[in-house]
Amino acid sequence: MSTTTTAPGRTGRPVLRGRAWVAPLCWFAVFLDGFDAVVLGAIMPMLTSDPDMGIDNATGTVIATAGLVGMMIGALGMGWLTDRFGRRRLLIGAVIAFSVLTFVTGFAQDAFTIGLLRFLAGVGLGGCLPTGISMVTEFAGHRKGSNATTLMMTGYHVGAVATALLAIWAAANTVTGWREMFFLGGMPALVLVPLMWRFLPESPDFLLSKGRVEEARTVAAHYGVEVDEEPERAFADASPESADAPRQGAALLLSGAYRRNTVFMWLASFMGLLLVYGLNTWLPQIMRAADYDLGNALGFLVVLNAGAVAGLLIAGRVGDAITPRNAGILWFIGSALLLAALAIKLPLLGIYAMIFITGCFVFSAQNLVYAFAATNYPPKVRGTALGMAAGVGRLGAISGPIMGGTLVAAGIAYPWGFFGFALAGALGGVAMSGMRTVRRGRRSAARPDAGPVADQRERTTAGA
Repeated sequence: MSTTTTAPGRTGRPVLRGRAWVAPLCWFAVFLDGFDAVVLGAIMPMLTSDPDMGIDNATGTVIATAGLVGMMIGALGMGWLTDRFGRRRLLIGAVIAFSVLTFVTGFAQDAFTIGLLRFLAGVGLGGCLPTGISMVTEFAGHRKGSNATTLMMTGYHVGAVATALLAIWAAANTVTGWREMFFLGGMPALVLVPLMWRFLPESPDFLLSKGRVEEARTVAAHYGVEVDEEPERAFADASPESADAPRQGAALLLSGAYRRNTVFMWLASFMGLLLVYGLNTWLPQIMRAADYDLGNALGFLVVLNAGAVAGLLIAGRVGDAITPRNAGILWFIGSALLLAALAIKLPLLGIYAMIFITGCFVFSAQNLVYAFAATNYPPKVRGTALGMAAGVGRLGAISGPIMGGTLVAAGIAYPWGFFGFALAGALGGVAMSGMRTVRRGRRSAARPDAGPVADQRERTTAGA
């Protein structure tokens, strides 16, 4: 079923088109995040070998850090903005900003320009992930939040795999292949942005939070989703501190009812993104330090992210079955053991297999943190919770490349890089174990006459 209407706005009607558009459009937005995560690691050997640029490993670390600082600022700010101005417009704007700035980076003539453009592109891209997760979780339904989140995050790793494969082609067939990589990274927006503008609806939960109840009911009914008419009241009822109800944004996240989860979630996200960005940025160089050639070093990056796609398909279902918290503990601990095992010398086929399995665990662990955030906070602050998890986690994303770059520059990246990343995985597992799962019932805005579900109050359990 498809209905043609005007773009959403205060006076316009909400976008009501084919129901299947939300997840694919958010998937492709996160695909761009996957490109960004891998592109510097994939082009770093080419960039440091370009005599016209004069960039060494230390300078490359600074460039990578600049982009991640931008993403941290973007994630922190965008999560707050989406809870106030809407998911749809902010997500489209983030894609436009990132794509234009990435394309322009291909024309850069020095390290400072690359670093500045990567910083600005990071600010734009920082909002894609939390906003996309918030939307797909809402349109999938609370009980399918883990699977919806991890399925969407396959876009991140498909983007990473595609980027690594393009880098292998660029390194073999062009003199300055790193420039072509940035040109290619900016081009998907030419197709994605018009599709998002035409087909992406606004969040019903956001519309409700702004008092636009009839619009929220219309969107919810068309897309077959359920939203709470009074979500904050439900959460306040479950809270031992009823004074938390009027609080919003970061104040609510750090209130008595949610403080424990928020702090541990930030710690887990820090460790998870340290692993994601540390490995995606420096794995090729670490493996070259272990005497593998450039072709295999980039091949390991492809296999690592291919493993991530496979792992996400499993982790989402496990997270829905045993809660994202419990699944996250298993995935972080598994990551720690597998990363430490990579320090063992194996035949080439064996190391490819180990890296694939490691990818299954490492990147899914971080996505289970996002699944926890998406399913354990009130809709009114879901964007803020996800944005702050991603934003604070970007400190880990900054630390990972710095740690890897320092070890590479010191000539001890192999095997100590793997031991350092294994420690981060173990600490992530400890942080996940400190969280508490929130269970709640929901009332449908699409069906306002529906009776209350059993146990409308939420229950917070340490091990559920």
